[in-house]
This record gives sequence, structure tokens and C-alpha cells, in this order.
Amino acid sequence: MSEWLVLAIAMALVCALVLTFTAIRHRRVAEDEDTSETPDVIEYMTMMVGVVYAIVLGLAIAGVWEARGAAEDSVRREAQALYEVTQRADVYPAPVRDRIRGEVGAYVSHTVNVDWPRLTSGEAASTEGAQLLSKLRGDVTHQSPSTELQAQAYQPLLDHIASADDARHSRTQSSGSTLPGVVWFGLLVGGVVTVGLIFTLQIRRSGRELLLAGLFSALIVFLLFMVWSFDAPYGRDGIDSAAPFEDLFPTLSVTAAR
Repeated sequence: MSEWLVLAIAMALVCALVLTFTAIRHRRVAEDEDTSETPDVIEYMTMMVGVVYAIVLGLAIAGVWEARGAAEDSVRREAQALYEVTQRADVYPAPVRDRIRGEVGAYVSHTVNVDWPRLTSGEAASTEGAQLLSKLRGDVTHQSPSTELQAQAYQPLLDHIASADDARHSRTQSSGSTLPGVVWFGLLVGGVVTVGLIFTLQIRRSGRELLLAGLFSALIVFLLFMVWSFDAPYGRDGIDSAAPFEDLFPTLSVTAAR
């Protein structure tokens, strides 16, 4: 199911619940109930709860946004480092160059087609990716330079492979949820309390008040959905977050897709 469809259904359900509860409440209200004004203490409490919840929600959004940015940076570093390996391998003879590029291609294809679906589904990355990268490092390390140009490219090649390995470790370690369960509990309970407090303000069944209550509830749902969506650093479906690999290795991506 699409994330946008989930969002639309959640917003519609919450708005329907709020409006239905408002209608039921007004049907059961006593005829002599005074709805002309709201006690000052209730307005103060509602305002304070709303402010506190807005601060917590803002911090949660900032946290998951920062975590997603760091994950995207790791992917860019990994893809760029591997691309530099394929370019700097030009100084080696054709058999060695083709072998290095083939090993890079095997690693990229495995990462995009095997590891990425596992990352987006919340599973750990496979060990095969680490083995492919270790094989690449070993081949480059044991390839003795035979010319001055190869000697100059030897250490940068190792540095780029080390950078790719470091970025890979960062990617695999940041694939899980950013927010702990206790934070999610607080966000959900706080959202219910915040929406529930609007009924203490003695909402009437006028079109303007019902519209504002529905929009407010939909906004809370949308913000919670935003946190949930960004809480998965590499997304929850598809491989869109693997775009740096697909951009730098378009031929490999097309071949792997076939």
C-alpha cells in the first residue's frame, strides 16, 4: 500500500472520528449547559499542552531529518569512492583493470538489488556485500605496481576502498529506526491528548468550528506521518535512496534490472 494512501486514510479516519464525537457530544449535552465561555484554566492548560507537544514533535522531526541526511551522505560517499576506484584503475593493464571494475560492478549490483530491499524492509544487510568488498580490497592490495604511474595510483585506490568500506558500515548501522519506542509512545499519546483537548473548549456545531477541528486533527496526523516516514533513513519501499549508485553506475543498474 502506498504511503500517501495510508496518510489519506489516516487523516480521513481521524477527521471523521473528531466530527462524529463532536456531533454525539452535542446531542447528549444538557439543555441548560452554558457554552458561552470556557474557564480560563482550561484555556491555559490547553495552550501549555499544545506548546509542549509542538516542541517535542519539532525535535522528533529534526532528529529523523538529520538521521536521513546522514544516511544519504553515507550512500553518496560509498558510491563516489567506488566510482573513483573504477576510474583510477585505468593505469593498470587491461586484464587487471577489467577485473577490478568487474568486482566493483558485482558489489554495486549486489548492493542495489539485494541489500537495498533488505534495508528498506528493516532487515540487516547481507554478509555477501562485505565479502565482495573484501575481495576487491585484497586484489588491489596484492597488485604490485609495475610503473611509476601505477605506484602513484596504488595508495589512492586503497584509500577509496577504505572510504567505501567505512561508508558501508555507516549505511548498515543506520538502517534501523531512529526514534526509540518510548518516544513513539509519547508522540502518539501526546497527539491523542492534544486532539482530545479541543473538546474541552466547548466546540459548537458551526461550520467554522468543525472545519478548524478537522484541519487541526489532520495536521497532527500529517506531522506524525512525516516523523514515521523519515524514521526509515532509506525509505520504507523501493530503492529510490540508492540513486547515487544508479547515477554513477547506470550500465550496471540497467544490467542488474534485466
